[in-house]
Amino acid sequence: MTYTYNKTYARLTLLLLAIEIAIAVCFKTGFIRYTLGDALVVILIYCCCKSFFKFSALPLAIAVLGCAYCIEFAQHFHLLEYIGLADTYWATLILGSHFSISDLIAYTLGMLLFLVIDLKYINL
Repeated sequence: MTYTYNKTYARLTLLLLAIEIAIAVCFKTGFIRYTLGDALVVILIYCCCKSFFKFSALPLAIAVLGCAYCIEFAQHFHLLEYIGLADTYWATLILGSHFSISDLIAYTLGMLLFLVIDLKYINL
C-alpha cells in the first residue's frame, strides 16, 4: 500500500458523496433509497480508498465488500444495542439498523459492476 493522491478517484468520491446525500435528502423509501444507495455506498468507499492509496483493484474490492458485509451482519446481531448506540441518530444513519439480504445483494452487484468498469476504463 502506497500513499498517493489520485484526482480521478477523488472526483468520483465527491460525486458519489453528493449523489448519496441527494438520495438521503430526496428519497425516504423505495428502490433508489435502499437498493441504489447501498450499491453506491460500496463504490464510494472503494473510490475514496483509491483516492489516497495505491491499491490493487480486486483486493480492495474484496476488502470493501467484506467490510460492508460485516456491518450488515452487525445489524443482524444488533451490535448498536450492545454498545449502547441504538438510539443515536448518526450511528444508525452510518451503520444502519436493520439486516437485509437484499442489502448484501446490492453491495455485491454494485461492487462487481464498478470493478468491471474500473478495470476496463478507469484503473490508473
